[in-house]
Amino acid sequence: MEISWDKIIGHAEQKQQLQTMLAEGRLPHALLLAGPDGIGKKMVGRALAAAILCGEHTGKGAACGHCASCQAMWLESHPDYYEVLPESRGKAAKVIRIEQIREMQTEASRYPTLSAGRVVLIDEAERMNEAAANSLLKTLEEPAGQVTFLLVTSARSSLLDTIVSRCMPMAFGMLPSEEMAQALKGRGIPEAAAAELAALADGSLGRAVTLYENGGLELRDDALAFLEQLDDMGLEQVWQQAKTKGAWEREKLAEWFLYLNMMLRDMLVLYEDGASPLLYHQDSRQRLAGLLPRFTEPRIFALLALVRDLQRRLQANVNLPLQMEGFLLRIRDLT
Repeated sequence: MEISWDKIIGHAEQKQQLQTMLAEGRLPHALLLAGPDGIGKKMVGRALAAAILCGEHTGKGAACGHCASCQAMWLESHPDYYEVLPESRGKAAKVIRIEQIREMQTEASRYPTLSAGRVVLIDEAERMNEAAANSLLKTLEEPAGQVTFLLVTSARSSLLDTIVSRCMPMAFGMLPSEEMAQALKGRGIPEAAAAELAALADGSLGRAVTLYENGGLELRDDALAFLEQLDDMGLEQVWQQAKTKGAWEREKLAEWFLYLNMMLRDMLVLYEDGASPLLYHQDSRQRLAGLLPRFTEPRIFALLALVRDLQRRLQANVNLPLQMEGFLLRIRDLT
C-alpha cells in the first residue's frame, strides 16, 4: 500500500490542507473525500491514515515510513486500520451491506493495538444500501473511542444528507492531462499512447490505466462503430447487439456507455466548432464529423438522455439483456 504523499499525483492543495490539520491537531473525526472516479482520492485517504497511525509523530502530518505502524500499513496488515469496500454477488451491482458496517463497527470499537487510535476508510461510500447507511450514521453521531472515519465517494449527492453533515467535506478535481501523461509514461506506456489515454480519460488516471490494461480503446472503437451503423441497424441486429452486450459484465457495459456518452458530447462540440481542441477523441475527429449530417443536434440530445438514463439504471440490479433491448429499440425510433 502506498503511504507517501509524494507518490500521489496532483491535489497539492488538498494534501497540504490535510497535513496541516493533522500536524496542528485539528483533524475532525470524519472526513468526506469527494470527486470523480480514478483521481487518487483513496490514495489520499490511505496516506492520511498512515500519517494518523504513524508511531513517530513527525509533526509534519506525514508518515515517517519506517516505524512499526508505517511498515504494517505498507504491508497492508495494520491491526488498527480497516477498509470497507463494496461487494458484488453474481452479476449484481456492487453494494456495501449492513453486515459489512456491523463488522466494521465491531472492529472500530476495539482498543487499538499498535497505534494511538484507529482509522476506518469506506471506499465508494455512495454504494451503501439504506440499512448500511443508517447504521453508519449512528456511529458517526456517537463515535466510540479514538476512531477517524474517511469516506471516499464519487457521488456525494447519493449519500444521506445526515451523513454528509457529520463529515468535513473535501472536494477533489480532475487531474491535468500533462501530469497524467507523465504518470502513464512512468508506468512504461509509450508516449503517444499516454497522451491519447490522458485526453480520453477526462482527468482520471485510474480510468486511463484501466483503458490501457483492459483494452478499453477497443470498447471506444466499438461505440463509435455502433453510431456509424445505427441508421442501418435492423431488428435482427438489434436482438444480436442486445444479446451480445447484455452478456457482458456490468462494469464493461457501463464503460461502453461511458464512451458512447463521450462520443455524443464530442459531436455537439463539433457542431459549435469543427476545429475545437476540446474533443475527448481527437484521433476520431474526422469520423465523428462525418456523422453530423445524419445526427441533428436535437437527435444527439435525445440520444444523450437515453444513454444517461441507462447509465443510471446500471447502478441497480437490472436485467442487462432486457435493458439493452429496450435501449436499442428506443434509439432506433429517434430521427
